[in-house]
Amino acid sequence: MTAADPVPTTAPAGSPAKRGRPGYDRDGILDVAVRLFNEQGYDATSVSDLARRLGLTKSALYHHFSSKEELLSVALEAALGGLEAVLDQPAARTGAASDRLRFVLTGATDVLVAQLPAVTLLLRVRGNSAVEQAALERRRVFDHRITALVAAAQAEGEVRDDVDAAVAARLLFGMINSVVEWYRPGGGVDGDRLGADIVRIALDGLRTS
Repeated sequence: MTAADPVPTTAPAGSPAKRGRPGYDRDGILDVAVRLFNEQGYDATSVSDLARRLGLTKSALYHHFSSKEELLSVALEAALGGLEAVLDQPAARTGAASDRLRFVLTGATDVLVAQLPAVTLLLRVRGNSAVEQAALERRRVFDHRITALVAAAQAEGEVRDDVDAAVAARLLFGMINSVVEWYRPGGGVDGDRLGADIVRIALDGLRTS
């Protein structure tokens, strides 16, 4: 959105979906917006670009979202909220650290598969706005929690400790995050087993025996 674009009052983000033109509700608009952000880059995409892609006027678009920034915020919440929820599951919080690590890596991959466009957008965030900076801070907290989990598995003797825990965590999620570059729903790779396949390859290489 440019400084010249008006920002009409809109309903809160959590309000029930309302329709502007038939075929588009909040979820539909968000899906199109995220695809366009990923195609063109968030900074390079204007509200006018999005309105043209949707076939809506800007005023109809503002009926659902107050700004381009709100669209970004909602999309990033879908990605970050899903990843954070995995770490808050009982299986990620209790039991052997190696089992918890396996659960978290599998769950994170499942979130990526389920929220592929939103996670793709998250991985391209560069911190050029307050919304992006907040997302990056949440990613840093998530990364620290993963590093602590790897370190705990090392302390238990289940994961080799001659690799720095932070480096191991980055490499593990580098493998998971690379999925956005090649995985396509409905293609030849089974998304339901992708997490298990990644964990099997990744953790077998870190096991002590």
